[in-house]
Amino acid sequence: MDFPILNTPRIVLDQVTVADSMALFELFSNQSVIKYYDLEAMTDLTQASNLITLFNARFSENLGIRWAIRLKKSNKLIGTCGFNSWNAKMQSAVICYDLQPDYWGKGYVTEAVNCIVKAAFEGKLPCSIHRVQADTVLGNAASEAVLLKVGFKEEGIRRQSGYWKNQFHDLKCFGLLKTEYM
Repeated sequence: MDFPILNTPRIVLDQVTVADSMALFELFSNQSVIKYYDLEAMTDLTQASNLITLFNARFSENLGIRWAIRLKKSNKLIGTCGFNSWNAKMQSAVICYDLQPDYWGKGYVTEAVNCIVKAAFEGKLPCSIHRVQADTVLGNAASEAVLLKVGFKEEGIRRQSGYWKNQFHDLKCFGLLKTEYM
């Protein structure tokens, strides 16, 4: 399957390429963006290139997908979104997203998440999806708000189920079923 390109009124979701290395570096070197992430801020452009390779390998190996979030008017990459992983047998996927702070609070992530969830549930991706899961670190109210707007249900807190940046993190689990969304 070719990499699916998705459109909304304001954004295009397409494949992240090597040409996006600088934009991706700017995104993931920003402390505000990675505050709740399980990675350290990027310090070298090579890290961005390596991440792009990883994103594209996950798609070619049918393990997941990550789109660039681009403004339709300028084609500027302002973030990424996708399914870090999916499980064909269980028909489930784990969603992820990030956005440059200049675009926070303007509905771009909600628009992107709605778009990719819809594509997943309509069978437009290489993996059949019945359930999408998201985990947020406690305190990440903006991310929780996005999930709730799209229709995710809060399912509970998994205590100390994440470990990064030298500490354990409680993760709030959200889920969305195809039958609830459609």
